[in-house]
Amino acid sequence: MTGEFGRRHGFPPGVNEVRPANRDDQTAARALAQASLIPADLVTFYDSIGDVTWADVGNGYFLHPASDVLLRLQEYGAVDVDTNQKRPGLVIGSNGGGLSYVAGPDGSVHRTRTASLDEPELDKVADDLRLLLELLEQSLTRFIADGEPGSL
Repeated sequence: MTGEFGRRHGFPPGVNEVRPANRDDQTAARALAQASLIPADLVTFYDSIGDVTWADVGNGYFLHPASDVLLRLQEYGAVDVDTNQKRPGLVIGSNGGGLSYVAGPDGSVHRTRTASLDEPELDKVADDLRLLLELLEQSLTRFIADGEPGSL
């Protein structure tokens, strides 16, 4: 294992990228929009960004491509963001530790407390996608500076 990353963490660096959207990503985002569950800012995001993969920041941070979000919705349905009101949410990402990020219909983003999505317990981590992206950026900056990814 060569390089500073390998010496510091004990394994070679993985994929770390923000991938631009392609036509398939944009088509999947439009299909999600037709399902009326996706917040407007997520449609805008998927029009430009295909996915985010930061495999080496802590356990990893991932914002899934629209096609994966759509496939999960088709196969498993929406995730209840609020158990009292049964508001449907979409699983849009995960961390490498088994927790998922769920976007509510109002644009808020929640994180599961456990790896299970059957009857998930969720904590709100951001009021909207923009704030989630800012928190991810802060985690990346902190990880570069001191090797700690934060608690997102």
